[in-house]
Amino acid sequence: MSGDTSSRLPARTRLALAAASTARWASRTAGRGKGSMIGGLVAAKIDPSIMSRLAAGKRTAIITGTNGKSTTTRMTAAALGELGRVATQADGANMDAGIIAALTLDQQALITALEVDELHVPHVSDAVDPEVLILLNLSRDQLDRVGEINIIERRLREGIERHPDATIVANCDDVLVTSAAFDAKKVVWVAAGASWVGDSVSCPRTGEPIIRSTTDNGVDWRSTGDDNFRRPQPDWWFDDEKIYGPEGFSATLTLAVPGRANRGNATQAVAAAVAMGADPGKAVVAVGTVGEVAGRYGVTKIGDHTVRTLLAKNPAGWQEALSMIDQDADGLVIAVNGQVPDGEDLSWLWDVRFEAFETMQVVASGERAADLGVRLLYAGAEHTTIANPLAAIESCPPGRVEVLANYTAFRDLGIALERAAKDEGGQR
Repeated sequence: MSGDTSSRLPARTRLALAAASTARWASRTAGRGKGSMIGGLVAAKIDPSIMSRLAAGKRTAIITGTNGKSTTTRMTAAALGELGRVATQADGANMDAGIIAALTLDQQALITALEVDELHVPHVSDAVDPEVLILLNLSRDQLDRVGEINIIERRLREGIERHPDATIVANCDDVLVTSAAFDAKKVVWVAAGASWVGDSVSCPRTGEPIIRSTTDNGVDWRSTGDDNFRRPQPDWWFDDEKIYGPEGFSATLTLAVPGRANRGNATQAVAAAVAMGADPGKAVVAVGTVGEVAGRYGVTKIGDHTVRTLLAKNPAGWQEALSMIDQDADGLVIAVNGQVPDGEDLSWLWDVRFEAFETMQVVASGERAADLGVRLLYAGAEHTTIANPLAAIESCPPGRVEVLANYTAFRDLGIALERAAKDEGGQR
């Protein structure tokens, strides 16, 4: 942080930044982590307006949705890199403290790419006045915290209304996202895909059924209660090889992360960067450089096992992650916890098509391994139950092991794998 930047801030904000710096130092010294979150919390407590003060004068892209936020944020930051230095979260902390931390740690950046929890988008938008808002998808997620998804759609719609000059980069394949963006003044429509449609069988505006049909351009949809509310014509789209955009633009889209959903995420990131002035060809190359994202898709060598970790947090995310599993791997561990960050209600397990693993041996793991085991039993998937995820991995045959975990199971396993790798390295 330069002295010039600090001197332009009010005294209360400077005090908040100093206190945040002290809190980060104390957290690192005590071995409690990097300290960015506690720094953000302390700063906000001292200066409740600190988010808007730090964002003033910056060009900001907000990225939100139920799934894919962290990966798309990293891709958007990469695509915006040619325009200048970009501030963004490194760890996916997408509520106020994490956003303040990202703005605090890189005050010199004039561009920001901020991942924001769906519930927080309206008030964060009021604070940072985004130039672009990326809407990825909307589906059920942690009903005990978030509530019904139609409520989130209406809140997003209201938040967008307060920022008529923002460009909304919206997934036109997602009915709820389309509804949130439909009345916006400036919308860039992206056909980013929607493999999960279980939460959009009825129109969010009229309550009448949504009718879907297959066309040469994918899956079309329309509301039976409002003739005007139907899938918009996309400005950007993709296929298995290329990305396509306005004015006849096309380019080969090669990614370092797996899955069709990530091709959709990349397309929205490119569209957003181009809306902010980036060269489309350079943006496509940049999104292709994004690999491991906060442990997602990471590969760790532990003993006789090469472990790849995937994260899924809700039915839509699980359905997409299941499609990324390599069924030729030597082992598969599925780890499920039910802590507050995961959502304590695990009834969503019955919405996930675990029947896909009826030909693959599965190890059910995590704090809620027994609940998962019951679901796998009904799915006809052969499985064993070992609550400790690290022990579950060790029980697999030597070779490649795929691990699919929900939020806290993923987080805790990442720490355990890191420690195991260090211990193994120290013994050699």
